[in-house]
Amino acid sequence: MIEFLGHFHPLLVHLPIGILLIALLLQWLSRKKKYAALQQAVPVILLTGAITGLFSCITGYLLSISDDYDKNLVNWHTWMGIATTLTAFVLYAREKNDQFKINKTFLSVALLILIALTGHLGGSLTHGYDYLSKPLKNIFNNDAIETTAIKPIANVQEAQVYADVIKPIFQTKCYSCHGPYKQKGKLRMDDSLKLMKGGKDGVVIEPGNADASELIKRMLLPADNDDHMPPKEKPQPTENQLALIHWWIANGASLDKKVSQLPQDDKIKPALTALQNVSPEIKPTSDLPSSSVEPADANVIKQLKEKNILVLPVALNSNYVSVSFINDTIVDDKYLQLITKLSKQLVSLKLSNTNISDDGLKTIMQCHNLIKLFLDNTHITDAGLKSLVTLQNLRYLNLVNTKVSAQGINQLKTLPKLKSVYLYKTLVSKQDWPGLQQAFPKTQLDSGGYIVPALTTDTTTVKVEIQY
Repeated sequence: MIEFLGHFHPLLVHLPIGILLIALLLQWLSRKKKYAALQQAVPVILLTGAITGLFSCITGYLLSISDDYDKNLVNWHTWMGIATTLTAFVLYAREKNDQFKINKTFLSVALLILIALTGHLGGSLTHGYDYLSKPLKNIFNNDAIETTAIKPIANVQEAQVYADVIKPIFQTKCYSCHGPYKQKGKLRMDDSLKLMKGGKDGVVIEPGNADASELIKRMLLPADNDDHMPPKEKPQPTENQLALIHWWIANGASLDKKVSQLPQDDKIKPALTALQNVSPEIKPTSDLPSSSVEPADANVIKQLKEKNILVLPVALNSNYVSVSFINDTIVDDKYLQLITKLSKQLVSLKLSNTNISDDGLKTIMQCHNLIKLFLDNTHITDAGLKSLVTLQNLRYLNLVNTKVSAQGINQLKTLPKLKSVYLYKTLVSKQDWPGLQQAFPKTQLDSGGYIVPALTTDTTTVKVEIQY
């Protein structure tokens, strides 16, 4: 119940700020003869602000009991909030009774300063101590990316596993919620001893058993799950980073060993080697063609939009476009021919859930700059895939829930830039996968059908069957 009431603090805390600032504004305006009538409203607004401030203080205290925040910062924020509320009550009393021998201007200025200080401390608690200065650093510091990205390691085998490999991942992905200034769930991850101790729900790392560790379980949950870590609005770890954390925990979660002292299989070696080259946060190349292109024909775009076909630029200051049939499942020859007039500019084409046929792909093959092609949930077969071999820039191909087989997929092995092919619910069998992986050594072939393990925190609803 206490935690429930405490969660009303973010809802209430903005009311006294706005109300008290309005009171101070009216008080200042009422000094002018033109607005003297406003003075009558000042005491009522001050009292309202003071009362809402009192409720904010109470709910704020209840929220602080959860111990998710830095104690020192919470204490300062609490006392500044109390001081703001008391000053508002005193100023209200001074407005109602001129007998109080306290300078009204002094009280007003003090209230304004206290509101600013309390608000700043509250912002530091929720958004980090540098929430004001960080944007300025990003503007004026040319090396701003380096302060948030993981830097390359000169010799990864001689690096410390925890200090040089794992800790930087935690720092960029976890410290905002589990660092020195905020500890959600009483879990602090910037201190190795406190990390191993865990949070209010117990340990999150079980050395030697990565799959049973709560940290790994939370990271592998779907992004929209309330228990997923980090929250979906926060930067997410890459596949390599997840693999490194899993590898570290599975091999004892050592805090003092070197990388060379831990066993390394063929899956983890590429992830470790990548740390020597470039930070996983920085993309050295763009998916867009390096050459510029003239603007697309405005008349063609207009005709496509009249058919509810979505045509959008793929980036600022770029003439490359994406086309999507998300609003229309009927693809006819007329509009396919129109799309070919955008062949120079077209880099992404979404035909998911449409009636596109194998013959229709013969028209699409004219779009030589195409990088992404979505054909999921269509009637495409191996015969249609033959038309795609001319798309030498194709990197992404979605064939989920189509009638393609391993034989048809093998026709695409000549595409030099193909990076990802999605083959869930196709005619590709388990026996076909080894051959496909050998034929496409540099391409990620996704079979889908992932299974998320059930957690002890999951809720199961049992309903009694009603007999009629």
